Amino acid sequence: MSETLNRLTSDLTTAMKARDTDRTSVLRQVIGAVRAEEKAGPVSKELTEDEVLAVLAREVKKRRESVQIYTDAGAPERAANEAAEADAIETYLPARLSDDELAALVTAVVGDLGATSMRDMGAVMKEATARAGLAADGKKLSALVRTALAG
Repeated sequence: MSETLNRLTSDLTTAMKARDTDRTSVLRQVIGAVRAEEKAGPVSKELTEDEVLAVLAREVKKRRESVQIYTDAGAPERAANEAAEADAIETYLPARLSDDELAALVTAVVGDLGATSMRDMGAVMKEATARAGLAADGKKLSALVRTALAG
């Protein structure tokens, strides 16, 4: 079992003992998503640490999208609930790169690949995403790559 999944399970037990229903609910949902991913496909498998983190990142993304939908629909209570859930799950993910670190990464990748135009965007994005992993926000990364290649 991955370290993050162990931590999730341990934190679930702690939240249940503390009768923290909100945290218990979020942790159950996340652990359920990880378990569903393990059983997806023709053969069940134990997920690696990176795969567990990818599931967590997907869950955060879903909740961030829901915040926007609920905000647009005029349901601030539901939006706040989704935001709180996303924040709780995010504590299990690696720290995000700052804007300066992300810009330095993009500059390094563009230089390493010798990218000069927007035609190189796919290759730069692929390499930058591989180097940054889950520590980078895809939208910010894409915007920085576009700026670097356009200018």
